[in-house]
Amino acid sequence: MNTSLSPAEVRQLCIQLSSPGLIRLITEIDDNGPIPPRGLTRTLADLTEHHLRQATDAAGALGLVRARPGAGLDLTASGAELADVYDAIARWARRHAYPAPVADFPGRIQHTLALLADIPSVGHLPSAQALADLAGPRVLLGQWLHAHAQAAQPAEHELAA
Repeated sequence: MNTSLSPAEVRQLCIQLSSPGLIRLITEIDDNGPIPPRGLTRTLADLTEHHLRQATDAAGALGLVRARPGAGLDLTASGAELADVYDAIARWARRHAYPAPVADFPGRIQHTLALLADIPSVGHLPSAQALADLAGPRVLLGQWLHAHAQAAQPAEHELAA
């Protein structure tokens, strides 16, 4: 990927971006608009309060969401662009049945982000054609990381954890 980030930083960001709660939060807002005040637990009822807090804290720290008075939690431009990256990754994963023919949306994104960041995984490797087709999502992710590297870079104390 063509970013100003080191490979270790790209891997760390991909791990952060592959949190199921974060994926659900970003895609929910992208698909259905802002989440009303006090509507988060109702909107994402299958996530525990702990996971919701982790997702909203991470999304805020990465500059992906903002609280709009009266409207609730909404995506920033960076968050909307990340939602587009997630969509491209999910389309590629569905088309190539990755990581398996039947997988949920967050799982497809998690495994594909791991593949893009060269994080070893237990799953099967896609075919040569699938890997060639991964160029599109790889470019989109690289562009997002390059455009939002400063805001997305975790603090040093988070990298050490």
